[in-house]
Amino acid sequence: MNLLSNFSCQKLFTGLATALVFAACTPTYNAYISNYRFANASPVPDYHDLNYWAAHPHKKDPSDSIPTEIQTKNIDSVADVFFIHPTTYTGTKQNWNADINDAELNAKTDYSSILYQASVFNEHCRVFAPRYRQIHLKAFYTKEAEALKAFDMAYADVKNAFEFYLKHHHNNRPVIIAGHSQGALLCNRLMKEFFDGKPLQQKLVAAYIIGWPVAEQYFTNIPACTNQSQTGCFVSWRTYRKGHIPAYIQKENNLAVVTNPLSWTITNEYVSSEKNKGSVLRDFNKIIFNTTDAQVGKGVLWVNRPKFPGSIFFRTRNYHIADVNLYYMNIRENVAQRIASFKYR
Repeated sequence: MNLLSNFSCQKLFTGLATALVFAACTPTYNAYISNYRFANASPVPDYHDLNYWAAHPHKKDPSDSIPTEIQTKNIDSVADVFFIHPTTYTGTKQNWNADINDAELNAKTDYSSILYQASVFNEHCRVFAPRYRQIHLKAFYTKEAEALKAFDMAYADVKNAFEFYLKHHHNNRPVIIAGHSQGALLCNRLMKEFFDGKPLQQKLVAAYIIGWPVAEQYFTNIPACTNQSQTGCFVSWRTYRKGHIPAYIQKENNLAVVTNPLSWTITNEYVSSEKNKGSVLRDFNKIIFNTTDAQVGKGVLWVNRPKFPGSIFFRTRNYHIADVNLYYMNIRENVAQRIASFKYR
């Protein structure tokens, strides 16, 4: 399956460097690199080994973190989330796929995506997030045959990890599939293979496929979520400044489903920032309220410029890196709503 066939991914990450003000990836991970030097490591991930899980309920990891302001919340893990992290393999390294034993990269992944994104699910879910031989950022800018093969390698690892999860941990529990960016791209394929019209679909609470488009007809049996408590469905959005539609999106052949994470509908109704219950940006322990509004635009989610300390200097129109962070508390609440609905359906 050609994962890139329905949508253009050229310049998907335009604005990424300037968007780092949000975020996700700070130099603090350097302090943890020494913890990621795996002994006698194979180039292929062995999911029996907890080292090859960025997040796993049988170990302490950054996905267990809770912002200080909400740490009094009770944790009740009645479901599982299988989370696929986005691209953290960037820079000057030349291989198409990452080295699964790269200590710096693994620390970077855990203290960016796993901390700032996977943690959004930890109130009501056991979090499983596999390490995988992710694709280098440059692969999204080319159609070279080797790059396309690299996508298959990344997916093979994710598939193996999910099959391991099903065999050893699932135990017929409700499950959420989630991912951002490259992780969402791989979510699409995983959902198609394991859930769409398959028995496992009956255990699907919802899929959070964020930062990568999902065509309206991509799934045969899994609908887009149209309200905050629907189950067995998916949500998806890509965030841009209001009125901005990048050229590569204008060229897309298929109309993408867009969910408004402030209303959990797919209509184009404008929802004000008053409904934004909290963003988690550079400081993980600080929740910033009413950061931005949201409105479904033409294949994307439109927002006015977010308001946070220093935002006056924030000029980018591409908010890709903050697709999750801008709506952190709304997502956290919504996960609870869908799990409750699933339990009592």
